[in-house]
Amino acid sequence: MADNLILGIDLGTTNSLAAVMTPTGPEIVRDADGASLVPSVIAFGAGGVTVGAEARAHAVENPTATVYSVKRLMGKSVDDLARVMDVLPYDVTPGKHDTVCVNVQGRHMSPQELSAIILRDIKTRAEAICQPGQKITRAVITVPAYFDDSQRQATRDAGRIAGLEVCRIVNEPTAAALAYGLDRAEDACIAVYDLGGGTFDVSILRVSGGVFEVLSTQGDTQLGGDDLDRELINLLTEEIRSQFGAELQFPPATRQALRTFAEATKVRLSTEESATVEVALGGGRVFTRTITRDEFESLASKWVDHTIEHCARALRDADLGPQDIDQVVMVGGSTRVPLVRSKTKDFFQREPYTAVNPDEIVALGAAVQAGILAGIKRDTLLLDVTPLSLGIETLGGAVGKLIMRNSTIPCQAAETFSTYVDGQTSVDIHVLQGERELAKDCRSLGKFQLTGIPPMPAGAPRVQVSFMLDANGILGVSAKELRSGKAASVQITPAHGLTHDEIDSMVQESYAHAIEDLNAHRLIDLRNESERILVAIDKAIETSGHVLSDQQRQALDAAVADLKTKRQQDDCDAVYEAMGAANEAATPLTEAQMDDVLSQTVKGRKMDDV
Repeated sequence: MADNLILGIDLGTTNSLAAVMTPTGPEIVRDADGASLVPSVIAFGAGGVTVGAEARAHAVENPTATVYSVKRLMGKSVDDLARVMDVLPYDVTPGKHDTVCVNVQGRHMSPQELSAIILRDIKTRAEAICQPGQKITRAVITVPAYFDDSQRQATRDAGRIAGLEVCRIVNEPTAAALAYGLDRAEDACIAVYDLGGGTFDVSILRVSGGVFEVLSTQGDTQLGGDDLDRELINLLTEEIRSQFGAELQFPPATRQALRTFAEATKVRLSTEESATVEVALGGGRVFTRTITRDEFESLASKWVDHTIEHCARALRDADLGPQDIDQVVMVGGSTRVPLVRSKTKDFFQREPYTAVNPDEIVALGAAVQAGILAGIKRDTLLLDVTPLSLGIETLGGAVGKLIMRNSTIPCQAAETFSTYVDGQTSVDIHVLQGERELAKDCRSLGKFQLTGIPPMPAGAPRVQVSFMLDANGILGVSAKELRSGKAASVQITPAHGLTHDEIDSMVQESYAHAIEDLNAHRLIDLRNESERILVAIDKAIETSGHVLSDQQRQALDAAVADLKTKRQQDDCDAVYEAMGAANEAATPLTEAQMDDVLSQTVKGRKMDDV
C-alpha cells in the first residue's frame, strides 16, 4: 500500500471496521478469516485487554469488565444516560466536566480512552495487510450526522490517543452516499437511512457530476438497535419477575446474558417467524419464552415510527417530497429488520436499495473520502451540512444567528455588534446552538470574554464576532474590536452532547413557537433601540436643550415619558409608535445639533470656500 495511505474507519456502536482506497476503488479491510466486522466490545482481564469477537464471547463470564456500546457514552453526562443505566452491567460514573467514565476494575476510563482501544485494534488489523514495516498514522473517521461539537471532539481525541491523526470527521450517511454514488453518472436525489446500533440519521443528498451535496439532515444520537434490544430485555425481565417473584434481582452476569439473548433474538427474527429464549437463573430455575416476529415488531414499532418522523422532517427541510427521491439507501445493521424496511418503503413509496452490505457501506465511503484527501481520487467533491443553527446571545436575551441549520460546511460567518453602556471595556460572548429566538430556549455551547476594549461611548465600539465551522463540523469563534484591534477566540467544546429530548425538540419547538419567538425577539430589539433613543435625547437636552420653546419641551417630555412607559409593556406596535413620536418631538434638538456642527465646520472660512 502507498505511503500516503489514509485509513477510512466506521467507529460503530455495535461493530467497527475499516476500508482503504485503492486505484480500483475502496476495499474493506478483512482479517485472515475474511471477517470485516470488529465487535465494538472491550474486555479487561488478568491476561490483558481483548477486543472484538473474543471479548464479546466471554461477556457473561466477565460482565462488569466487559464494555460495549461505548459510542453512546461519547460526550454524554450521567443524566443523559439515565434511561439505559439500569440495563448496563458495567459501572458508569460521573467524570470530568459533567461527562461520564467507566469504572473498570478500579480504573476510571473515559469513552475516548475506550474508543481508542477499538481504534488501535482496527489500526493494527489494517497494518497487518500493509507492506512489511508500514505504519498507518492517518485516518478518516465517521460519526452520526447529529453528533455535536463535543462528540466530534471526543471522536477526534480517541483517534489521537490511538496514535492516529484524524484528517477528517465525516457524517455517516454522507459517507454511505459517497460509496453508493461512486459510479453513478446520472444526477439523482438520494435519501440515506442510517439505523445503527446506537444512533439514527437520515440525510437527503443531491449527486451531480461527482459533487455530493447534502440538502438536509435529521437524526437522533440516542436511537438505534440497542433500543430494540432493550425492549426485548424489558419484556423478558418483566415476565421473569412475574414468574419467579418481583423481588428477583439481575446481577451483572445475567444482564450481560439478557443483552446477548435479546440481540441474537432480534437477528433471528429478521429471517425467522419466531425465536426461543432460554435463561438460566440459578437454583434450578430456567425461564423459557418463544417470541414471535409480530410481538417483536409491536415492541419496535414506536422506535421505527420515530425514524420515519425524522425522514419527513428531512424532506421538509430539503423542500422535497417522497416522490422526488430517486433512491433510498439503507445503512446500518438494524436496517435488516423487516419492519424497518417495510415502513421505509411505505414512506418513500419505493423499494429501498440494499445491494451494498449495510454494515460495510459507511466504511467504504470513509475510504473514498480518505482517497480524496490523499489525492488518489480527485473527481469527487463532498458538500456536507450542519444540523442546527449557531449564534450568540445579544442584549436582552435574544439570539443573533450567524450560521443557519443545514448550511453547507465548511463555512464561516461574521457580524458586528456594539456596546450599550458608556465606557464598557469588556464584552461577554455566549455561543448558542438551536432554532429558537431566545437564548433561554437554546443550548449553551460555551462562553468567553473579550477584554481590553478602550472606554468609549455606548455604540462606538465595533465588535466583530466570527464563526468558523470546519469540514469536521467543529466550531471556532473569535471576537475583535475593530477600532482598537483587541481580539479573543475560543474553540467551542461543550461539556457533553445533546440529550434525546433536546435533539428531538429543538427544531419542533422552533416551528411551534415561531410567531411567539419572533415577536419576543422584535420586542427585545425595539426595547434596545428605544433605550438608545432615550440616551441620545438626554445627551441632546444637556447640550442643546436651550433651543426648545416651552411648548416643544413639554411635547418632548411627554413623548419621552410615554416611550418609557410603553417600552415596559409587551406591545411591539405601541413601542414602535412611541419611538416614532419621541424622535419627532426631538426633531428641534436634532436640527440644532446639526446647525451647530455646520457652524463649527465653516467657522473661519470664506464664503467662496464653502
